[in-house]
Amino acid sequence: MLDFVNSIINELLASSPWELVAVVLAIVYLVLAMRQNSWCWPAAFISTLIYTVLFWNVSLLMESLLNAYYLIMALYGWRMWRSTTDSGLLSGATPPATIVSWNVSTHIKVVGVLALISLVLGYIMANFTNADFAYLDATTTVFSVFTTWMVTQKILENWLYWLVIDAASIYLYLNKSFNLTAGLFILYCVLAVVGYIQWRNQLKAPQSLITQ
Repeated sequence: MLDFVNSIINELLASSPWELVAVVLAIVYLVLAMRQNSWCWPAAFISTLIYTVLFWNVSLLMESLLNAYYLIMALYGWRMWRSTTDSGLLSGATPPATIVSWNVSTHIKVVGVLALISLVLGYIMANFTNADFAYLDATTTVFSVFTTWMVTQKILENWLYWLVIDAASIYLYLNKSFNLTAGLFILYCVLAVVGYIQWRNQLKAPQSLITQ
């Protein structure tokens, strides 16, 4: 455990200033998202913009493209969270949309479809590319894309999806010796639990949560 912590500290010291800014803003995004603060999306936009460039510069093209998708979703999330409930127009003064909770049957359908897509992509990556952990990488990517959309729609269970995705990502990053990133995702897991509890507590507020 001490060696793991020391490796994170060493990687932190060796990281570029831009990477550190991206990490800090990623944490800011999560903290603000837990509080349903729409300013989480500008933080997410800047963080993912930095990651898009950094990954592209080191030829991690799929990671760069995934972060480019996050850029688009940050803009969409900002629009959704800042829109008025009556007219749908942008407004900085109105509260964000209410939290929505999906029932179990909806989650079963969603997970089934995403798992099928992940298997197909994993098979392609495993047989036609030199990708490591092809099925795991495909699964975390597919679920991350969809779960990001869930956040923009304020679907309560997005935090539970992120908890599983982040836990799987920790295993992936540790096996690739990305200890700093693994440490960040451990923090993500903790924040996902806190975020779920905070959003779930909105049940105490009248008409704060809709079940579909």
